[in-house]
Amino acid sequence: MYHPENHGVFMVTTPVRYILCAIIAVCSVVVGWSMYRYIFDTQAPEVVISGIEEGAYYAGDIPCIIAMRDQAKVSDISIFMDDKPLVVHFKINKRHAEYPLVIPTLTLPAGRHELKVEAVDGSYHKNSSVEMVSFIVDNVPLQAAFTRSELDIKVFQGRTLHIMFQVSKPIKSATTRMLSREYLCVPEDPHSLIYESFVPISAEEKPNEYPFSIELVDYVGNTVILEGKFQIVLFPFPQQTLNIKQEDIEAEESAGSDQRLLEEKLESLVQQSPQQKLWRGSFYAPTDIRRISTQFGTIRTTQHRGKYTHNGIDIVSEPKHVVWAPQDGIIVIQERFGWSGNTVVIDHGCGIFSLFYHLDSFGKHMVGDRIKQGSPVGTIGKTGFASGYHLHWEMRIQNIPVDPMQWTKHDF
Repeated sequence: MYHPENHGVFMVTTPVRYILCAIIAVCSVVVGWSMYRYIFDTQAPEVVISGIEEGAYYAGDIPCIIAMRDQAKVSDISIFMDDKPLVVHFKINKRHAEYPLVIPTLTLPAGRHELKVEAVDGSYHKNSSVEMVSFIVDNVPLQAAFTRSELDIKVFQGRTLHIMFQVSKPIKSATTRMLSREYLCVPEDPHSLIYESFVPISAEEKPNEYPFSIELVDYVGNTVILEGKFQIVLFPFPQQTLNIKQEDIEAEESAGSDQRLLEEKLESLVQQSPQQKLWRGSFYAPTDIRRISTQFGTIRTTQHRGKYTHNGIDIVSEPKHVVWAPQDGIIVIQERFGWSGNTVVIDHGCGIFSLFYHLDSFGKHMVGDRIKQGSPVGTIGKTGFASGYHLHWEMRIQNIPVDPMQWTKHDF
């Protein structure tokens, strides 16, 4: 309040005095807290790199955003590509900030690279944090070609069509499309640039000429289509009549699970099969062959099942002779069924299975075990619908039976 007698002197009333004291106190606390945080802060800034993912493939320019945050402030950042500096101590001086960055991959060699960002805060200790992300540059054009002439492909009913092609670089996926179905293409060997596809031709497939295509996609989204034609050739499958005693049929049906259960399991296992080859090289015949009593695709007639196609080969050898794995794989079924008796199924990957029927006994491997080529899976028997000791050997691709003997040929 102003008084004439105190002219020229500013008098502070009590309320104003309280307000000024409060302001001074708050300022003292803020300054004190700022000084405390400046001296004793040990928390590093947060750094997030967006627009680029760990281990991903990229072509062209990669637009990125580097987001930074610190409870005090971010003082500066430095950016490195493969340990070479791109930006050094760029001043930020903000609590929250974003730094845009474009990576021109055309200036980088093909292969793996590492982006590193280091952020430093404005505290006494200059706390810093480092964020890194590695990525793969792929600006190589995608090219592919068949490894042999695909202009005149012929394949018999009941056989496997083996297609091979070479690519200019590793690819993300390749799919063969033919006969209204899709089949996986896989590298011939790990890290190989030669890919192959195994396509089953059903014994009942109509002889004719058919088109096929292979779609290849690389890791940056480029696509190449290979196209061709193939001809299915009629095969003169033999016929056979088989007589099994009714009492034997009834006894075997009661001793094992319903045969339909095996087919249901196989349908499910196809979907779970590893999307890669579990084997390398040719297949072995799974036992010593004295003779083959029934060829693949034989039109068989029995009093119990009527007329049907025999989907495997029947191998006659010594009774209770060892049966071994024709190639590496995983045992996925080991069980007794009504028709097939003691049954073992090996998954070789890519939806390719070996099936063994009528075994007398099982080997030491259990379901889920890895098995090597040549390891015992059981012994030759006559369980199930069998008129004598023999081994029924089947091969299926995506649950379509094919002639297994073709797989034992070195030129397959």
